[in-house]
Amino acid sequence: MVYIIAYLTAHPGKGADVLSLAGPLIEGTRREAGCISYELYHKPAEPDALVFVETWKDKAAVDAHFAEPHLKAFQAAMADLLIEARIELVHPEKVEVL
Repeated sequence: MVYIIAYLTAHPGKGADVLSLAGPLIEGTRREAGCISYELYHKPAEPDALVFVETWKDKAAVDAHFAEPHLKAFQAAMADLLIEARIELVHPEKVEVL
């Protein structure tokens, strides 16, 4: 499995706009073959800071996701709403604690 954590920071007061536009992205992504889970969160005290937490079958599924029209449409719609977008890709190698 591959995990992704995507942090989005909207311009002040625009977090709700991002949330309202995320529905088609979430719906389309959850139907993708390699998607195991795809959730969007925000902190109540920071409504303009959003976090996607994703689990994918493998790297090939992640690569396919980045080519999907619903993701490209969301990215285009967010261009003027976001201050920052940061994506962290975490591979499944577990660390043994000695």
